[in-house]
Amino acid sequence: MRSGLAARLRRVVARARVVTVRGTRRAVAQWRSSLQLRVVATALTIGLAAIVVLGLYLSTSVRDGIYEQRIAAIDRETAALTAQVSENFSTASTTSGGELQTLLLDTIATLTVTSGSTAEDYFLLQAPGGTAQVSDVASRGDLTDVVISDELRQANVASEDDQVLQAVAIPAPDGTNEVRPGVIVGSTVQASPDATFEIYYLYSMEPEQETLSFVHRVLLAGGFGMLALLGVVTWTMARQTVTPVTRAATVAERLAEGHLSERMPGARGTDEMASLARSFNEMAESLQDQIRRMEELSAMQRRFVSDVSHELRTPLTTIRMASEIIHESRDQLDEDAARSAELLLGQIDRFESLLSDLLEISRFDAGAAVLDAERRDLRDLVMSVVEQASPLAETKDVRVSVRLPDADAAADFDPRRIERILRNLVVNAIEHAEERPVEVTVAEDDRSVAVVVRDYGVGMTKQEVEHVFDRFWRADPARARTTGGSGLGLAIALEDAHLHAGRLDAWGRPGQGASFRLTLPRSAGVQIGEPPITLAPASHEPGARTGQVPVVRPPTGPTPTAIPDLSGDPAASSDRSPDRPTDVEVH
Repeated sequence: MRSGLAARLRRVVARARVVTVRGTRRAVAQWRSSLQLRVVATALTIGLAAIVVLGLYLSTSVRDGIYEQRIAAIDRETAALTAQVSENFSTASTTSGGELQTLLLDTIATLTVTSGSTAEDYFLLQAPGGTAQVSDVASRGDLTDVVISDELRQANVASEDDQVLQAVAIPAPDGTNEVRPGVIVGSTVQASPDATFEIYYLYSMEPEQETLSFVHRVLLAGGFGMLALLGVVTWTMARQTVTPVTRAATVAERLAEGHLSERMPGARGTDEMASLARSFNEMAESLQDQIRRMEELSAMQRRFVSDVSHELRTPLTTIRMASEIIHESRDQLDEDAARSAELLLGQIDRFESLLSDLLEISRFDAGAAVLDAERRDLRDLVMSVVEQASPLAETKDVRVSVRLPDADAAADFDPRRIERILRNLVVNAIEHAEERPVEVTVAEDDRSVAVVVRDYGVGMTKQEVEHVFDRFWRADPARARTTGGSGLGLAIALEDAHLHAGRLDAWGRPGQGASFRLTLPRSAGVQIGEPPITLAPASHEPGARTGQVPVVRPPTGPTPTAIPDLSGDPAASSDRSPDRPTDVEVH
């Protein structure tokens, strides 16, 4: 029972904490996102502080003024009453205790009925040490011990001719627990040579308290009214100021989205906001003109590159035909001429590749690149690219290993473009591997397929990784291109990946190699999310075994992803477990 109650209590506390945190976050977000809210809240906070300080000052000043005026009036009145009582005592002839008692009673009756005093009650008490055989007299005997304390009596006797005053709480006459504020004033009078009496006057301060409460209510109502008025004024002023800024921000966002015809309203007038609107619109018009000129210049540049590339094809074809004839007749030429014929043919091949890349990149720039997608298994394409790169790998003495998943890696993509990306990545990895292993890994999940090409060669710095996809950029300008690259391969590969709504990532460390990852969605319009494989796998020591077994085909027979066993080890395929991923190693 107790455990269940404790569990419910914990749930309630947890729910309250969650609600509190969410509310706090929403409030903070609203505070940060609204300039008008911050202006109004700041003004109200400052106004509230000022009203509180001013209200406290006024309340204190009014209270002190009312209290001091009332006390001064009471002091004058009690002094006159005491002088009157003292005069009555001096003119009265008392020879016995009974006459003295009668005198005391008559004095209290006179003070109560005919004196015109504002005091509520009067008290005549025999001073300590008095020998007169009389009783104390009071208009309300039940209040004697309540409002007159021993300290007050001692101070009254010690003051001699001076009056003493003390604040007291006057109980209600109906016996309830309610009390009223009041003061009691005391002094001494001489009734006879051997009889000294203390006389006390009790005054109620309730009218003054009611006046002060009324003043407080007026100040409080006035404070709230001033605060509300300040809020309205501040909100109105902030709205007049913030609204044009908000409109300017909205128009700026629309301009950033490409809507260059957007303009800020309110440009008519002579005030500051109108000047801001005019300046903003002039800036937008200038920006629109500059962007239009840049677009026209860019279009002219793209057209120039495309036209030049097309126009160069005709003379290049003629040059190729002539160079091929010369190359075929190189045996009849001397050694230097034959070598020149070989170099000429190689450079013409590179020139053609450069022209093709320029045409392709100009299509991307012009937005004319189209996607001819079809459903294909990425594993087949990877194996085809690796097989094509085998001669280069043998020349470079680089071992290329491929790791394929058991599940199909089918996706909708353009085989020509994806094959171009993979060929570029694999060839670059072989060129920079420096006789160290190159690993190609294919992975898949429900939403995407990915290929990681990893080498353990020279690697790249972080700055080089940031520029690796730039056009005509080379990490080492002094490094020769043995395969005749144009410098546009990775830039075109990145554009091809973006055309498929995919991504192409790079990673590198000097001396640890480099890694490139191509991620493609399985179907058009599907968000790829987190790639199914990491970009930089756990690094291996250069030359160490990668753990990828040279298996060509599974025991059940050939698969579309299998390639001929180049290792010449027939036992390799028979040792493969059916539930392991397909691993292929190419030498």
